Amino acid sequence: MLFSTHVFADPLQKSEDIVKFFAGQSNLGASRGICVGTEEECKSKAEKDGATQKGGLDMMINFALDSAQLDQTARTELDEFAKALKDNRLSTFSFVVEGHTDATGTDSYNQGLSQRRAQSVAAFLTANGVQSTRLEAIGLGKSHPRVANPYDPVNRRVEMRIRTE
Repeated sequence: MLFSTHVFADPLQKSEDIVKFFAGQSNLGASRGICVGTEEECKSKAEKDGATQKGGLDMMINFALDSAQLDQTARTELDEFAKALKDNRLSTFSFVVEGHTDATGTDSYNQGLSQRRAQSVAAFLTANGVQSTRLEAIGLGKSHPRVANPYDPVNRRVEMRIRTE
């Protein structure tokens, strides 16, 4: 389950907002319930409910072309994320740090670059007091673009999600 959506109005998320968001994700299991109605009505309601739930919090950690270096904007965002992860309310959560690329380059190269991006973010968080055992850095290459244009710079990013396994 990936927790990520765009938040354009205020690109800098404060640590308290991050804590509140992820603390609210603590009930990640499948919900159970009874739907009264036809099969089509119940399916339609389930799809509508799933579509209206807030999917996540976007830290907007983006990278320059062919780079795994964190710029100042990324460092500022990650400072707030590190503060949030050190909060007692999130102490039981572990996170997957997912690196992504755009479609520029070969599959093999993009896989390695996305892994380096994820490791760069995880190393920054660890250097800022987050236990390394709570972070898993993985590279997904160009396989999960954020936008339809596979070459769009928005696809060069790292996303964080709660580890649910």
